[in-house]
Amino acid sequence: MLKKIELEDPYENMGAKLVQEVANKTNEIAGDGTTTATVLAQAMIQEGLKNVTSGATQLVYDKVSTKQLKLLLKRYMKILKKLKIKMKLRK
Repeated sequence: MLKKIELEDPYENMGAKLVQEVANKTNEIAGDGTTTATVLAQAMIQEGLKNVTSGATQLVYDKVSTKQLKLLLKRYMKILKKLKIKMKLRK
């Protein structure tokens, strides 16, 4: 898991910090799933960049993407918690 990373470009660094936060929060809540969370975050960021470069306004995109991200992460955490409970029951 990413612990410390500093990039020279401030925007790249901001993106790296975001992905790091996603992975850390996933690990904190579910105890696993950081790779999946990181891959999902990367896909959302790439899609967001496509939308912004195709003319979507940043303000509209920020509102929509934040709402969608929260919903997606909420669902993802529920799934991870269920899997964690099932794994504990099997032990």
